[in-house]
Amino acid sequence: MSFWSIYQHGFARVAACTGHTVIADPPANAETVLRHARRCAEEGVAVAVFPELCLSGYAIDDLLLQDAMLDDVETALATIVAESAELLPVLVVGAPLRHSDRIFNCAVVVHRGRILGVVPKSYPPNYREFYERRQIAGGDDERGGTIRLGGAEVPFGVDLLFAAADVPGLVLHAEICEDMWVPVPPSAEAALAGATVLVNLSGSPITVGRAEDRKLLCRSASSRCLAAYVYAAAGLGESTTDLSWDGQTLIYENGALLAETERFPLGEQYAVADVDLDLLRQERQRTGTFGENRRTHAARTSDFRTVSFELAPPVTDLGLRRRVERFPFVPADAERLALDCYEAYNIQVAGLQQRLASIGGPKVVIGVSGGLDSTHALIVAARAMDRARRPRSDILAFTLPGFATSDHTKDNAHRLMRALGVTASELDITPTARLMLKEIGHPFAAGEPVYDVTFENVQAGLRTDYLFRLANQRGGIVLGTGDLSELALGWSTYGVGDQMSHYNVNSGVPKTLIQHLIRWVIGSGQFDDETGKILAAILDTEISPELVPGEELQSTESKIGPYALHDFTLFHVLRYGFRPSKIAFLAWHAWHDPQAGAWPPGFPEADRGSYDLAQIRHWLEVFIRRFFAFSQFKRSAMPNGPKVSAGGSLSPRGDWRAPSDGTAHAWLRDLERCDLDSPAR
Repeated sequence: MSFWSIYQHGFARVAACTGHTVIADPPANAETVLRHARRCAEEGVAVAVFPELCLSGYAIDDLLLQDAMLDDVETALATIVAESAELLPVLVVGAPLRHSDRIFNCAVVVHRGRILGVVPKSYPPNYREFYERRQIAGGDDERGGTIRLGGAEVPFGVDLLFAAADVPGLVLHAEICEDMWVPVPPSAEAALAGATVLVNLSGSPITVGRAEDRKLLCRSASSRCLAAYVYAAAGLGESTTDLSWDGQTLIYENGALLAETERFPLGEQYAVADVDLDLLRQERQRTGTFGENRRTHAARTSDFRTVSFELAPPVTDLGLRRRVERFPFVPADAERLALDCYEAYNIQVAGLQQRLASIGGPKVVIGVSGGLDSTHALIVAARAMDRARRPRSDILAFTLPGFATSDHTKDNAHRLMRALGVTASELDITPTARLMLKEIGHPFAAGEPVYDVTFENVQAGLRTDYLFRLANQRGGIVLGTGDLSELALGWSTYGVGDQMSHYNVNSGVPKTLIQHLIRWVIGSGQFDDETGKILAAILDTEISPELVPGEELQSTESKIGPYALHDFTLFHVLRYGFRPSKIAFLAWHAWHDPQAGAWPPGFPEADRGSYDLAQIRHWLEVFIRRFFAFSQFKRSAMPNGPKVSAGGSLSPRGDWRAPSDGTAHAWLRDLERCDLDSPAR
């Protein structure tokens, strides 16, 4: 299978379809289903879901009891079965069917010329505008049976799962409309039994506010069940004798909306999205309580029947029908980003405030370079002091210039410390650094321009050493400033260096989020206007350790790679455990075209770049080698600090526990699967 195929990377394309219903005219409605099916097949859709009773119409009342109409339904089903024999998608079609002297409201599952099974509606409603039980039998107790349909006995019941033998993780379950409105929906049991794609065929007449209720229920079901939820409601053509219809379609995955269509359409339409089956599997593996809940309900979930089928998915490039955030730690939606920044900042502030209170209220000792990380840690500390009703002068802030410290960053550091009203000092480390380099016989002490790792770490180590001794002397704790991204890459000096502190408020914050947190602090008026202007100036500063003299600019990203790509990889490794080849596939779709997709609010236009697959693969290999094979020993000894992002933390006491002597072999082997050829579109 091609590297560029979604089915190679654990995705399955699904569709929620709605169209024009012709009341009590099954042949016409079958043609609508088949038109949708052919279009879906052309787009590589694996599963296409249609509205409730779409072959007959939902709002036809006692016409559901008429033999002529019911005969036509069975004939229409036979037509769909025959005409879809060469089509890719599994079709989940709504139909009224006769069984055991009753009429059942059913989801009929059809694939490549055969009916895989029939699932009856469990809970036909009989309240307010609904009177379904006048014609329809409840199917909640139908388990383990069959129904005679199309001249054959096919599985019938609410206990059916439909599993694609050649698409790992693609396991369907169908429920119908009202079934998702009850306290314990059939889909919840099905998810515990192994279903990953839950589909709902809905009639659901529209009233004011009901569309939001449906979204709430679909989102909740997908989140609680760690599943995809595909919802298709009836639309144009249904009877408006007493009701109206909006044709709402929705696709959710693990609580996230992947796709929806415009409501009240004038014609046929469908929502299409690529569901990440790997993500769902990983979530279930990691969420141990999901399996424990399955054990609790084993009496109901252990006897589900599984119907297998071969999907034979396309192996070619179909594109990717889902939004992939360029910055998975930084949402592109302005409202969501503002909320994330509010929560992240206050998590950090509350964490530090509690730590200070619990250890007797010491002062805070912090090194301030004028860069992003130390700036953010300082404004966290300032707000923590405000909340604790302590003077900001209890923050002892030091700028510690070395051999390559620029006037620009040092000036920003001093301006910020003055504006915040902290106790500010400057301590030049270069005399002590020269002495140490001389004592250890480093060539720099003899005048040679040798700027190796020892030269850099002497400066980084001295800064930390001074801060710890100052904390001893003045009754304080050292506040760490290194961020989550640096921890992932091991971009810190171990032990007596910036890897160590008494408490690190930034250890759960990725580099790509820091700038947005500072923008939020400015925009939300956390501090006065003068402080805001200084923070804005700091935002424009290139990320640099400023350790090597003579360079025009010692750019961190020129040495270890773009944090944008490293944070992208970190998120998908830490949160979902994805393979490198899949991460490369996702990164290409997120980053190959700067004009495609949304950027986070406030992200500078000049920085909106792109990466091709070769660049992505190169920096992905750098990440793999540093993260898996090199830097774990630094994380194993990292100080305390609050988890901030749902993407995870790297604390050995929390989200990430790994051996310090691990290897990267498995990840590097998988990375070799990346195809550097351009996709054939």
